[in-house]
Amino acid sequence: MKLRKNKTFKLGGVHPDDQKISAGIAITPLPLPKIVTIPITQHIGAPAKIVVQRGDMVKVGQIIATHEGFVSSNIHASASGRVGVIEEVMDSSGFKHTAISIRVKGDDWEESIDRSETLVEEIKSEPKEIVTCIMNAGVVGMGGAAFPSHVKLSVPEGRHVDYLLINGVECEPYLTADHRIMLERPREIIVGIKILMKALGVQHAIIGIEDNKQDAIELFQKLLKKESGITVEALAVQYPQGGEKQLIQALLNREVPSGGLPSDVGVIVHNVERLMRSIRPCKKQTVN
Repeated sequence: MKLRKNKTFKLGGVHPDDQKISAGIAITPLPLPKIVTIPITQHIGAPAKIVVQRGDMVKVGQIIATHEGFVSSNIHASASGRVGVIEEVMDSSGFKHTAISIRVKGDDWEESIDRSETLVEEIKSEPKEIVTCIMNAGVVGMGGAAFPSHVKLSVPEGRHVDYLLINGVECEPYLTADHRIMLERPREIIVGIKILMKALGVQHAIIGIEDNKQDAIELFQKLLKKESGITVEALAVQYPQGGEKQLIQALLNREVPSGGLPSDVGVIVHNVERLMRSIRPCKKQTVN
């Protein structure tokens, strides 16, 4: 009997030593820093507009800069404390951007954020409400462009999307964050998929995971037995399969045209961590 090979994209690609040395280590909360510095350019498109001043007290999750235009995103405080200097700082790529510093004082959260661990699976919100919630929450992609999620979910009129693909590939050496999220928060990922399926009006979703994460594949295979329209697909280990175009070709054998977008071939792609960001900050509005 000929064994079935796991899917992958057709041309190119390499297989570097993956060095997933932290795959067996649970996600660990870090201690609060004394100061956090938050750039207001954290996404492709227009920089956000600052809405706080030096000396203001802010809470975790509070909006400190609002999106400007359609392709932009809200920026929230990641720590509670007093706003310090607002000045240009250099990012990891050597470019200067305006940033807001916060002197951390405690861990106080914005009251509107539901921090309970109760996972509500019934989705009552309408598609437009879901997209608005995600926009207000400032959710962006985890790739280099940090593309605002509400833009990706706003499919242009006349374009039809029939598949939601969930990127659990994590093909880069050393990275294990997505792997750990899939092992530790699988039910939340599934609820997040359902929320986005409703927002997009699609009936099919596929979670793509490379086969060096067999524990995550087996976990989702077990959990999805009772779910309709959501499947998991094991992929061959091949870099850069985490790229949208490569993932689409590997899972659906559809080719995004040069200069085009996944929606051109009826697909929207979301990373597993972006799913988490899509349901946690606005849980009350989205699933209650």
